Amino acid sequence: MKLKLVYPKWNKLPGQTIFNLPPHGPLVFAAALSPDIEISFTDENVQSLDYDESCDFVAISIMLTTQVKRSWEIADEYRRRGKKVIFGGIAAMLHAEETLQHADSLFLGEAETHMEQVIGDFENNSLQKVYNFMPQPPPVDAIGSARRDLYKKELYNHKGVQMVDLFHASRGCRFSCYPCAVSYLGGRSFRPRPMDRVIEELAGMENNRLFIVDNSLAQDINWEMDLFREMIPLKKKWISHTIEDDPKVLELASRAGAWYVYQAIYDTSDYIKERVKRYHDHGIGVEGTILLGLDNQTEDDIKKLIDFLLEINLDLAEFTIMTPFPHTKAWDDMERQGRIFDRDWDHYNAGQVVFTPKHFTAERLQRLYNYAWDTFYKNESQEEKMFQLFFNLVNREMEDGTYRPRNRKLIRKSFGKEL
Repeated sequence: MKLKLVYPKWNKLPGQTIFNLPPHGPLVFAAALSPDIEISFTDENVQSLDYDESCDFVAISIMLTTQVKRSWEIADEYRRRGKKVIFGGIAAMLHAEETLQHADSLFLGEAETHMEQVIGDFENNSLQKVYNFMPQPPPVDAIGSARRDLYKKELYNHKGVQMVDLFHASRGCRFSCYPCAVSYLGGRSFRPRPMDRVIEELAGMENNRLFIVDNSLAQDINWEMDLFREMIPLKKKWISHTIEDDPKVLELASRAGAWYVYQAIYDTSDYIKERVKRYHDHGIGVEGTILLGLDNQTEDDIKKLIDFLLEINLDLAEFTIMTPFPHTKAWDDMERQGRIFDRDWDHYNAGQVVFTPKHFTAERLQRLYNYAWDTFYKNESQEEKMFQLFFNLVNREMEDGTYRPRNRKLIRKSFGKEL
């Protein structure tokens, strides 16, 4: 059997990084399929999709709301050509009712232990319209290594610079942040993978640079410290979301190869200032993630927050506009209050205002978002700041013998500086 696996494209925002990361969700889904299924994978962000390619069954994996309309176009074309199409992924779950109108089948939940039934139904011409396994997450020991053999690694180099591979050590999240849909998608249970399976997958990865995509590593301090201890001998260099603000954890994270972390910055408190300093004291860079447009923010608050970011020496900053994604408390609140004025899913990219803010107009919030990017990167561009982080990474790789020589001219062209 030949299965065509598609990851649809989306339009990046001005200010976002210009390179592409290899997607993770489709490759994890592929790992849940029987090895006798022949899989052809297309990431539309770096490849053209060939509808004439021979296949028996089409699977479309969508992660982002801003991908859904393009995914529907792809499905409609395949179905016009007589192919059966199944959808899965985060955005398919968030937009299930609409997506179902473009699908022969819709898969809700996590794929492990469930795909044998789906493929069997397809082969018996009894494919169900909906497979809802959201209430039945698979056992974590059933999660296999992502099928990284399915993508072309050279497509994810940025002008000769090797980018990161994606990896996850756990699923679920015990937190329930206001604009986040994780509690709807997977409940509020933290589900760490067996440590031996985690280390086995990490050790088998060719790329020494990783983005650990877990919702948060700061969910169980003992597990977190065990993970870092096990990672130390692997000499990987990695990016992640928040880790525990504890000197013991930070020390282990640094030794385990923490390169930089994404840290939410929501106020101008001394706690945030000291937290960023503690990361830096352990040689870990910080990319601040800053959400604009919350109901407790005035225009003056936002401007003071941006000034604060410059004072605390963030390595990078990523600004997003608060976006009420379906199945979040933000959506429920704003829908009830009649504040959502734009329902074009292409605009739900965290860079466009789709709701009426509380303390200023939507147009003013859009200008404040642009002001934030322009002000933070006024004296040093995003490329220059990223170069410094990359320079720190290369130094660490040279120190532990894991650095692989690259084309220095291409690196200089990419970042505007020489290593």
